[in-house]
Amino acid sequence: MEQIARTAEQIAAAVRRERRRRGLTQEQLSSKIKLRQATVSKLESGESSIRLQTLLDVMRALNLELVLRPRTKAALPDGANLS
Repeated sequence: MEQIARTAEQIAAAVRRERRRRGLTQEQLSSKIKLRQATVSKLESGESSIRLQTLLDVMRALNLELVLRPRTKAALPDGANLS
């Protein structure tokens, strides 16, 4: 299922939903990518200090990909929350 995310919080919510959908704990996911559970927790809370490589590693572990496209006006209001 495609999800539109325009903020760190929306990306975090999408990652958290996919992890849960796959039945993984933060500890299990962090073990797969050889990071601390606290790092996964920070990512899922939308913390802005997460490195791009960390996000990409988590996405790879969850079999997700990032698609960049021109922003659509009607797709999602800026303040919308996807969580």
